[in-house]
Amino acid sequence: MVTISEFQIKDVVNVFDGKRLGNIGDIEINLTTGKIEAIVISGTSKVLGFFGKDEEIIIPWKNIIKIGQDVILVRYKGVEDQHIEE
Repeated sequence: MVTISEFQIKDVVNVFDGKRLGNIGDIEINLTTGKIEAIVISGTSKVLGFFGKDEEIIIPWKNIIKIGQDVILVRYKGVEDQHIEE
């Protein structure tokens, strides 16, 4: 078992390009089934006078390949992966 706080400190890495996407900021839970539907990667803060945050990255649970001790490996191609309905 993993607690949410342990889950949030793991780095999320995209297997398509090896890029670190960030850390989990939130999760989406289906209240009817009680299952996690997606993880939400918080946008990183902009620097050098550009205030605000980048877009959040939403990764459907089915796109999580492996949850390791330090990293979570995911499949993420870009915008088309966000909010995929089954």
